Amino acid sequence: MVDMEHIALLRKKANELPLQPGVYLMRDKDGVIIYIGKAKRLKNRVTSYFRALDSHTPKVLAMVENVKDFDYILTDSEFEALVLESSLIKQHSPKYNILLKDDKGYFYIHITDGPWRRIDWVKSKPPKDGQVIGPYTSSYVVSQTVEQANKIFMLPTCKRQFPQDFCKGRPCLNFHIKQCMGVCTGKIPLEQYNESVDGALRFIKGNSQGLCEQLEEEMAKAAENLEFEKAARLRDRIAAIRRISGQQKVLYAGVDNCDIMAMAIGSDRVGVSVMNYRHERLCDKQDFLLSTDSDPAAVRAQFLMGYYRDNFDLPRQVYLDGECEDGDLIARYLTERAGHKVELVIPQRGQKNQLVELCRSNAAQYLSHRMKASGKEVALLDEVAKLLGLRQSPQYIEAYDISNIGASTIVGGMVAFEGAKPLRSAYRKFTIKSVAGAPDDYASMREMLTRRFERLREAGEKGGEQGFGRRPDLLLIDGGAGHVAAAKEVLDAMGLVIPCFGMVKDDKHRTRAIASDGGEIQISAHKSVFSFITSVQDEVHRYTISFSRKKHRTTSLQLELMNAPGIGEARARALYKHFRTLDKIRAATGEELEAAPGMNKRAANALYEFLHPQTEE
Repeated sequence: MVDMEHIALLRKKANELPLQPGVYLMRDKDGVIIYIGKAKRLKNRVTSYFRALDSHTPKVLAMVENVKDFDYILTDSEFEALVLESSLIKQHSPKYNILLKDDKGYFYIHITDGPWRRIDWVKSKPPKDGQVIGPYTSSYVVSQTVEQANKIFMLPTCKRQFPQDFCKGRPCLNFHIKQCMGVCTGKIPLEQYNESVDGALRFIKGNSQGLCEQLEEEMAKAAENLEFEKAARLRDRIAAIRRISGQQKVLYAGVDNCDIMAMAIGSDRVGVSVMNYRHERLCDKQDFLLSTDSDPAAVRAQFLMGYYRDNFDLPRQVYLDGECEDGDLIARYLTERAGHKVELVIPQRGQKNQLVELCRSNAAQYLSHRMKASGKEVALLDEVAKLLGLRQSPQYIEAYDISNIGASTIVGGMVAFEGAKPLRSAYRKFTIKSVAGAPDDYASMREMLTRRFERLREAGEKGGEQGFGRRPDLLLIDGGAGHVAAAKEVLDAMGLVIPCFGMVKDDKHRTRAIASDGGEIQISAHKSVFSFITSVQDEVHRYTISFSRKKHRTTSLQLELMNAPGIGEARARALYKHFRTLDKIRAATGEELEAAPGMNKRAANALYEFLHPQTEE
């Protein structure tokens, strides 16, 4: 819990700070620095932590709860504050600054012992047996190199042991698609196999062009000696090496000495991929998991400062997938460290933009792997966040709709989506109670959302986090600007800050756009987002209209039953709940009617006579 008295004292201290650039250091009860930040105006920035706590993100609120005191250092400029902040973060590694959790380490290429050697790669400590090449710092480069070497020289990558497993089963798929020579068949001589392994090692250690020239000499020599099978194998290897090299040249041509950085934003995690290009080739790819819920522009700024803090191989261009906070200051800082100009660029079109999108796909895939979601879902929700201007991708979405059949049946429906998939256990139905007379969609929407978020407040007081106790990341309302305004009226009255948008249909009842308080956002050009929003709108409409029809049938039946003597609203409702349909009630005997909840013999006889009137002769 937040100690509001102590927060008031910290706010008073912060109000005494000057309106000058500087660095602030937040400390916990033990005096340990838990967060370091910079500010153009210290007073404005630091006081923001200790007021309007409800508007803080969960991470910031958790940090504020643990702050017992803070220090500050004045600087002459915002740029000096940036440099000092970077130095202090490196020195103290504060808990609440961005945490980089990556898969970096040292990687080795491992060649096993024995006559039938294998080539694979390992992380961290090299194996004690066999031959080791390394260490390398990039898992991507090592894994790609080993994969290409095994594929070109058709070496086995299965788990079979040789010669123990010769002829103990059918060859695997790799043999049939000519990516493995089929050692398991027992028909490959050991000398030929080791020749292929040696060739793969030369490929790993040397450059492709030099290896091709060497293999061409061996191929010519084999042909002169009438060793046509050997010459054919060498010919195929040369073709495979050139094919892979050619693919790389097509992919990497024209991209010289630059880094590409892109993000995929989850609910409380951010996946970041960095692709390093040197001399027109991809030489490294690194993935990071950031524990943060800050604004994307702030995340990019903090990541860049952390990534290049100990990295002296700075390129001339860093291509980003979006805006970067303090971009000019960071570019100046990197330029001074590199000794040459470093630019931060957001490409809009062409090959650079394509590579940024490729990098973003890698980030989405990495984040999905770490968060156990599909890469398509992560990429879709990330695109939704970018289109709607959200700070992070929405992992839990609620959608609402109102349906009425005349003035007698007005209902609302709520559906939920988790990770872009329907979460049917969270669906809820609402019978609108406060709207009388002519249907009023806006008033009905206000009632439904008020009841929903009152339940959220009650669940929060009890510590619940399921059902109504779960706070949505995004609200989607079936309707236009008027429906959005009604929803935001409820959110504002309850002090809730939740992104809210409308789903607008055209005159043919098809999804057309997203409505916001500032107008409409066209989504037809964004195919994946358009399909997703359409599915959400269709689902909430289906769920709500089915409830409305069922409710209307129930109401009509109850009204008809209430015409019978001795049958009031309570008995009519109980009868419907027990028998479900009018046909079953009509088919029931007097004894069955009497046995129904809330009935007695007199009421049952009266109802039976009402349903089976006697005709006069």
